[in-house]
Amino acid sequence: MREFRLYLEGVEHVVKCMKADEELMERLDAALWCIARALKRRKKVLIAGNGGSAAHAQHFAAELVGTFKRKRRALAATALTADTSVLTALSNDFGFENVFSRQIEAQGKIGDVFIGITTSGNSPDIIAAVKQARRQRLRTICLLGRGGGAIKGLAHNDIIVPAATTPFAQDGHQWIIHSWCEALDRMFAEPQKYAA
Repeated sequence: MREFRLYLEGVEHVVKCMKADEELMERLDAALWCIARALKRRKKVLIAGNGGSAAHAQHFAAELVGTFKRKRRALAATALTADTSVLTALSNDFGFENVFSRQIEAQGKIGDVFIGITTSGNSPDIIAAVKQARRQRLRTICLLGRGGGAIKGLAHNDIIVPAATTPFAQDGHQWIIHSWCEALDRMFAEPQKYAA
């Protein structure tokens, strides 16, 4: 019981720090509108991460294609982490650092959005994916932790959760993803109220 309370206190601290950071809130809002504009123009969102961040990528894609809370049209999103045949073939033939960049090369179009999720900011496959996405003129957003790591500054929009450990960074990323889902549900369920 004590560990449970201590962990929740840690999560609360991270969320409180995020809420108090005006620059972070502005970056979150800018990223939301970037995603919304792309989806309104019938473009797609490509999402990738490793480990727990891969689960976040798949969760976010599922909420966009499905729905979060409201009835609305399906929104185009793909988690680049989900096709085991593609992942293993690319890892084997091109090296794991190219497992996402190669998929972006195949699927990414101008006006699409790539979201890379890495708690360390040092994942070579996410770094390569951001670089490839920018070469193909996709908009790029990164969800990061631990100060941003080596990827900081490569994407159009870095969103750095103020957490020094992977679990708390992941909790922050989940909070962000659900916040975006809530807002996108409203935007697409009631499009007359929003102009992106």
